[in-house]
Amino acid sequence: MAGEAGSGALRELILVVAVALAGLLLAMVAAFAPWHATPAGNAPAGLVELHSPGDPGLGTATAHVG
Repeated sequence: MAGEAGSGALRELILVVAVALAGLLLAMVAAFAPWHATPAGNAPAGLVELHSPGDPGLGTATAHVG
């Protein structure tokens, strides 16, 4: 009985690994693909700075109370 289930289980395991590898490949393509195009060519990847609404570094931002 265990011998009969072996080939189906192996086929399912191979399918799961293949789908996982395809997902990993797509994630790597999305992560390392060129960024949006500009007239001068592809824009380089850069660091994005995040600020809270009440951050004094923004100057015009006011803190929301309530």
